Amino acid sequence: MKKPIEELLEKPCWIIDILPMQVPSESGGQFFAVERWFLRKEEMDRIKQKHIRLILKLNCFHSLSLDDEEEVNPAPDRIAAEMKRRYLYIRIRDSIILSEPDDTHMTVFDPDSELLQLIQKTAPSEGLYVWKP
Repeated sequence: MKKPIEELLEKPCWIIDILPMQVPSESGGQFFAVERWFLRKEEMDRIKQKHIRLILKLNCFHSLSLDDEEEVNPAPDRIAAEMKRRYLYIRIRDSIILSEPDDTHMTVFDPDSELLQLIQKTAPSEGLYVWKP
């Protein structure tokens, strides 16, 4: 039986991001200006493609479903379209990955050690980093 999404959102999480770690609040850089640059449509399209490719690679190893749908392993084109279109919970094993169409990161809630290790090994192939907030 799948854990309810609300329960999973209370569990420990990891971030899959374009940056290698959380930017400290006292950083001397210009995080907000750089973030606005990455949020431009052409950059977001590139980042979302990285997210999609990562999810599809994970789907080679584990079954997945979208939100609370019963369908397991939807077609890759459907996964990609939904990730581009809307706020989406991707269920893998007993975890969820939150994907938003207009965000530069995804959040993984309650990954077991095997799934986390797979994400950490696969994310760099897409130029992404995995870190704990």
